[in-house]
Amino acid sequence: MDWIKQAVKYGIVGLGNTLLSLVIIWLMTKKFGCTEASSNFVGYFVGLMNSFFLNRRWTFNSTANVVGSGIRFFLVFAVCYLLQLGVLLCLNRYTPHNPPLYSLLEPVLNVLKIDALFYIQILSMVVYTALNFLINKYYTFKK
Repeated sequence: MDWIKQAVKYGIVGLGNTLLSLVIIWLMTKKFGCTEASSNFVGYFVGLMNSFFLNRRWTFNSTANVVGSGIRFFLVFAVCYLLQLGVLLCLNRYTPHNPPLYSLLEPVLNVLKIDALFYIQILSMVVYTALNFLINKYYTFKK
């Protein structure tokens, strides 16, 4: 059950990275007057770097070469992002009003005010997260 512990840690790192990125973006735009584009880039870059180092050491306890695993990490990020984007675009195009499982979850989603298009975004993020975890576990940080 080691993978469950790793998945929980991966989720904690992901939530922390999201908060870190948001704080940096907010500080840069609201306190330092930076553009949204530059703030977004820096916020995501810092979150991605934080993700690499925390997942490498804490989540996966990897002793793999830092440079090699770093290159693999960024390649995995790019591949997973592109796959997530593909899922998002396909679901938006082919199932905009009734995506997979939407009708089953519709009562809950209506209470939460989550429409079909935002639900599709959530589904694609789940695909990204699951793929990224698995590939990082078995490829990027493999000892």
